[in-house]
Amino acid sequence: MQILRCPAQLQLLEETLWKSLPTTLPVLGTVMTVARGNPAAHEVLVDSWPNFGIVLTRLRPEEHRDPRDHYTNQLAVFYRDQRALRALLGGTEAVDRARAFQIMGMQEGLDEAVREVAGARGLQVD
Repeated sequence: MQILRCPAQLQLLEETLWKSLPTTLPVLGTVMTVARGNPAAHEVLVDSWPNFGIVLTRLRPEEHRDPRDHYTNQLAVFYRDQRALRALLGGTEAVDRARAFQIMGMQEGLDEAVREVAGARGLQVD
């Protein structure tokens, strides 16, 4: 996963996400916040640029205070391809499974993919 820091990249991503509302809503707010100075210490990750398959937003890892606090450890996701979501959940370092977390998204199949990957790893999903 690649962290987007460049204002031009963030602006282009924001414009792209606007075109797919309402399903992009969980990540769009964070992208806009990061692009405008990032007072909340979040980061925006994509699997590739500029032709991304998935966008993930999260609090910067150094800002995590309590690994059990799933409210602080919130992730938001928008994906174009469910395979990208499964790859994110199953194999990348972008999601720290040592912490309790919430994952938010508005697309069909998100819940199923999370439960499938968690079940395969023996993790609990609430």
